[in-house]
Amino acid sequence: MSAQDQTESIFEVKDHVAWITLNRPEAMNSLNPELRWELSQHWDEVERDDDIWLAVVTGAGERAFCAGADLKHRAREREADEAVRAHWQKLEAETTSLIERWHFPKPIIARVNGFALGGGLEQALACDIIVAAEHAEFGLPEPRRGLIAGSAGVHRLPRQIGLKPAMGYMLTGRHIPAARAYELGLVNQVVPLDKLDQAVEEWVADILRCAPLAVRATKEATMRGLDYPLPQAYYTSYPANRRRAASADILEGPRAFAEKRPPNWTGR
Repeated sequence: MSAQDQTESIFEVKDHVAWITLNRPEAMNSLNPELRWELSQHWDEVERDDDIWLAVVTGAGERAFCAGADLKHRAREREADEAVRAHWQKLEAETTSLIERWHFPKPIIARVNGFALGGGLEQALACDIIVAAEHAEFGLPEPRRGLIAGSAGVHRLPRQIGLKPAMGYMLTGRHIPAARAYELGLVNQVVPLDKLDQAVEEWVADILRCAPLAVRATKEATMRGLDYPLPQAYYTSYPANRRRAASADILEGPRAFAEKRPPNWTGR
């Protein structure tokens, strides 16, 4: 295992899985410039390292996955001196959030251990699978603060749960209980908090049973194909699938099946 402990987050890699933890439990894992920058560095590493096949993102503690932007920090920005503001601006300029990585190549699981609000829900919406604790709540309460869910929340939520349910929650700022989020198709699984790790690990194990290049090809074709009419999506040649078709794993899968053994994926 390699581990990288930073001020606001924890990044660990074990057995082809990157585990990313937002580590500001005292602030409900809300997003300040330092945390945003660290998360950007982590997502860069997940994209860059071919030995990382998927990622899991969560929040520290049991109260919150991420409560969104750190509004207290925003208030402090007005009182900060010029040097401090320049530092924060530099971090923001060097940050590319998960929200803006429109075609992230590898699967991401959100382990939602509490509130996922505002920018926290927007982070989860950018993931592929959401596993939530029973007490988790989701929401885009920005209008109650005179804001909007401008980090793609107003665009992703209607696409993922349908227009009318999304408008009902976005125009009121109401929270979505975990059970209702599951009914709406926003969440893949809801479990008691003490079963959350086990549930996430089961999803991870099932993904790792698949060839990593096949998983990436499936994700790319699915997500990019959503932008096209069906015939165009079908006939388009996707780079990840071309890479899969030229890999050693394309032979390993049928060989392992014929030999009645688990495949030994290499991702190459």
